[in-house]
Amino acid sequence: MQHPLIREIEKEYTRTDRPVLFPGDTVRVNVKIVEGSKERIQAFEGIIIAKRGAGVGATFRVRKVFQGVSVERTFLINSPRVETITVLRRGRVRRAKLYYLRDRMGKAARIREKTTGYAAPTKFGSILVANANNPTEGTKKSKKKK
Repeated sequence: MQHPLIREIEKEYTRTDRPVLFPGDTVRVNVKIVEGSKERIQAFEGIIIAKRGAGVGATFRVRKVFQGVSVERTFLINSPRVETITVLRRGRVRRAKLYYLRDRMGKAARIREKTTGYAAPTKFGSILVANANNPTEGTKKSKKKK
């Protein structure tokens, strides 16, 4: 149980503009890189293989393969250095930690895409909402057998 005073202090450092992240999701993390006096944004795109912690200290680990070399990077969810986190695909996995992907390469390292539940963001919004006038629109209609 966390002390109410600590929870109150952490509340001002917690970012509310972050999406809900799950292991198996493919994300693009835009990170601020400081080189001397210049500052630029660098994108890191990969699959979330682990999440840990809660509150201000919560982290997630992203893995990508670049030119045949695997790269893993851990990010603080609430870090001011992390500019944006964009969910590109929702993955369908049955584990909380996807460390088994480290041993797999190519097609063996693929993760199926989740087709229901939380949707990946599109240009029309992140969640598909049924039409209020016709709630059956967009749903699969069943055929009656004769």
